[in-house]
Amino acid sequence: MELLTDAQQELYDWLVDYIRQHQHAPSIRQMMRAMNLKSPAPVQSRLDHLRAKGYIDWAEGKARTMRIVRPGISGVRVLGAIAAGGLIEPFTDAVEQLDLSHMFRQPDYFALRVMGDSMIEDLITEGDVVIMQPIPEPDHLKNGTIVAARVEGHGTTLKRFYRRGERVTLKPANPQYKPIEVTATQVEVQGILVGVWRGYDPAMKLTSRRQRQ
Repeated sequence: MELLTDAQQELYDWLVDYIRQHQHAPSIRQMMRAMNLKSPAPVQSRLDHLRAKGYIDWAEGKARTMRIVRPGISGVRVLGAIAAGGLIEPFTDAVEQLDLSHMFRQPDYFALRVMGDSMIEDLITEGDVVIMQPIPEPDHLKNGTIVAARVEGHGTTLKRFYRRGERVTLKPANPQYKPIEVTATQVEVQGILVGVWRGYDPAMKLTSRRQRQ
């Protein structure tokens, strides 16, 4: 798809979030306020460009029928599988599409940078970025869920959540760390884990090996 200008991208991102939240398109006046514009002309111009480039569409003559057009191919192409042991045949054509937009465009999701190694057996290590989803009803949280929790007297931590009666256990995924056991009133669950993002950094891996030696 054709690239957007900064102004067009700003409006498009806002439209995606608005339509996802409200399930209908905003008015021109609402777009003007969101973009800090005093005239409808620049808004209409941006909308026309977004439509021409295939990002949005609407039914002519019908108010608030604007919709986000999902491109047929978006995200990162998955070209097949790769062996970490023996060899397999390579793939040259994309067999599926890895679309992460649903995760990174959720308006209430937030990210945290991991410090420490208490969750390494759950494949979460220092330097990773965890994507968290706030939960409206933490009292109904399933035992074993990985959460970000604020604990009175301990600070904020990433652990597996277990509750039995009025007692809560926040369990690490590393035998070198002890579980945190407190009353339920001392724990504020801030979110549940929905994804982990890790960049590849050879220098970090080398440093980690040296520290273990």
